[in-house]
Amino acid sequence: MNVLFCAAECSPFFKTGGLGDVAGALPKELKKKGIDVRVVLPYSAKIAPEFKTMCSDVTHFTVNVGWRQQYCGIKHLLHESIDYYFIDNEYYFNRPNIYGDYDDGEKFAFFQLAIIEMMEKIDFIPDILHLNDHHTAMIPFLLREKYGWINRYHGIKTLLTIHNLEFQGQYSPDMLSELFGMGREKYDDGTIRYNDALNFMKAGLIYSDKINTVSPSYAGEIQTPEFGFGLDPILRMESHKLCGILNGIDYDVFNPKTDKHLVSHYDSNSLDKKKVNKKALQQRLNLPVREDVPVIGLVSRLTHQKGCHLLLAEMEHLMAFDVQVVLLGTGDPSFERQFSYFGYHYQEKASINISFDEGLAQQIYAGADLFLMPSGTEPCGLSQMMAMRYGTLPIVHEIGGLRDSVIPFNPVTGQGTGFGFNDFNSYQLMETINKALNLYTDYPETFEEVMEQSMEKDFSWHQSSQQYISLYNNLRGY
Repeated sequence: MNVLFCAAECSPFFKTGGLGDVAGALPKELKKKGIDVRVVLPYSAKIAPEFKTMCSDVTHFTVNVGWRQQYCGIKHLLHESIDYYFIDNEYYFNRPNIYGDYDDGEKFAFFQLAIIEMMEKIDFIPDILHLNDHHTAMIPFLLREKYGWINRYHGIKTLLTIHNLEFQGQYSPDMLSELFGMGREKYDDGTIRYNDALNFMKAGLIYSDKINTVSPSYAGEIQTPEFGFGLDPILRMESHKLCGILNGIDYDVFNPKTDKHLVSHYDSNSLDKKKVNKKALQQRLNLPVREDVPVIGLVSRLTHQKGCHLLLAEMEHLMAFDVQVVLLGTGDPSFERQFSYFGYHYQEKASINISFDEGLAQQIYAGADLFLMPSGTEPCGLSQMMAMRYGTLPIVHEIGGLRDSVIPFNPVTGQGTGFGFNDFNSYQLMETINKALNLYTDYPETFEEVMEQSMEKDFSWHQSSQQYISLYNNLRGY
């Protein structure tokens, strides 16, 4: 089976979040299971020089972006057994940002047109086009309405994975003629129109053969007005082709037995060595070195969606407890300032790090005892899985993938892998933190048993990739 995996970002080349992690890890697991999967990406300025020097030129051609004739080079890199193709155009991709440019619509219009035209040029016609988010969601529409005359493309099936429905790619309908060289018929009849705009995501939902989200709970949530961002009626209409598959994490990268960022490696049978990482984290961040104090970690974008306002509402209360809070992240400047205030006034209890530091993030996963993820929405979430992989118990709002991956501790049975709350408010967050702190302080043996249970959960891509293969087979009628 041949699969072309199309994404706007991909680890280890360049990424901003969960999409990049998935694009980096899932194809590797699919390849292990015998799928001929290849990945196509923009040739971004953010790609490290060592990768760029390893790329070879395959071909080049011209893509008509409306009246514009744009150069398109195809570069190839074989990395960790995966064939990566990079779409090269300096005008669109030689920039410091992956997203957020004034002409994102034009940039991703070119990217999608180039992917479609590339397939014939490199003589790789996939059985499945696996598309991800709105950056590639117009491809099923284009295949049918613009490139339907190409016989070799008629057998291609399309799968659209929704990583975050909030971002939909909404642009002026003039783009259809200006960039895609098409008429407005499907816009005027409402097929690809939403809020008086051309909507890339809506086009993908309607024209793709299958849709999936990155967790089963999120697949249900986006069919409701609360989480559907206006597209919930379309998703309910297309629910027969919608499912949820929980993301995994790369067990080669997130492994406490081999992680190069840790001062001491460990597993569920050697949790004493985890304490060495706790001490190292406290030393690095100039916190009092105390084995008995619970360390609460947070590695996150500092935004309202991530529930940062809930934590801020309780920070003064939390600082009254015998705890240490370690935060790493950037985001809303107001949130950055408010958290920094607590770092300044409670220097023995709070280490606030307004930055992105991969090494420190790994040390927090390993060195903390508890990990906060009070997100308002979370399609899947990966940090809670990483935390459990390192034996750090997550405290989560039971939503989306957080609900699907974290089993709240049951004091009667002793079973669980973390702590959860349902109502999205600061009181419930603080109540749940308090329960976790009580278990840590008063029942240390039970707390350690829950740590072991969290580490023994399987969040590798093994099972999830098998579900994708089943979905591919279903698309092909097998």
